[in-house]
Amino acid sequence: MNMKKILFGFAVLFLIVGCGGPDRSSDLVVIDAGHGGHDSGAFSGGKKEKDLVLKIARKLYKELKSEGYRVALTRNTDRFLKLGQRTRIADHKDAKVFISIHANAIANKSRYNIVEGVETYFLQKTRDARSQRIATRENASVLQGTDKLSQDVIVDSVLAGPKVIHSHKLAIDVQNGMMKSLNSKYKGVKNGGAKPGPFYILVGASRPSILVEVGYLTNPKERARLHTSGYQDKIAEGIAAGVGRYLDNRKSQQGF
Repeated sequence: MNMKKILFGFAVLFLIVGCGGPDRSSDLVVIDAGHGGHDSGAFSGGKKEKDLVLKIARKLYKELKSEGYRVALTRNTDRFLKLGQRTRIADHKDAKVFISIHANAIANKSRYNIVEGVETYFLQKTRDARSQRIATRENASVLQGTDKLSQDVIVDSVLAGPKVIHSHKLAIDVQNGMMKSLNSKYKGVKNGGAKPGPFYILVGASRPSILVEVGYLTNPKERARLHTSGYQDKIAEGIAAGVGRYLDNRKSQQGF
């Protein structure tokens, strides 16, 4: 074989391997750890939602940074942020996506051992009673003092835009990423799917936005897993993989 061809082949291989994949330095991801401060979120088994989701948000931050993304947290300490403050960060920083992390819970104690699963939501009205109940619980802290008519107007104002379509695609990719990551190490993780829901935290950011429910604190098995570092790592790795797939697909399809 011609020596020039051999050297050229090595040069191409070096560029492919050395570059470590696509350049993601222009892609900003904003991560929102739900609740905080006086708002503990769900509480079960002595565990608070606000503390758990902050740990996962920090792990996701590190995971995305290691993959070359620019990343910002809406909160890195135990403090409460109003709805507008959380989404305004994503808009002011011109983020590519906005991800709000939460943990789920139910009120019916007789079903604590039954109801479990990982779910990802995008903004959309729905008749599904379960999605509505979850949204009502998560919305309680950010919609204090807002009447239902005003809430409906807020949601309706964004449902017709392209953001909803892209948010749906992002939700699917992130949900699939989490399930693949978790199932690689843990058995019996229930896939709750990517679903629509009227979550008001997703209204304000004018970009693809999702809300991830990492599991149910009221389910003893799931609560125990959620509070192990290894399980949190797998959640973070899965979300990061989903974000990467979504952004890479958008770039290849639309050149954005």
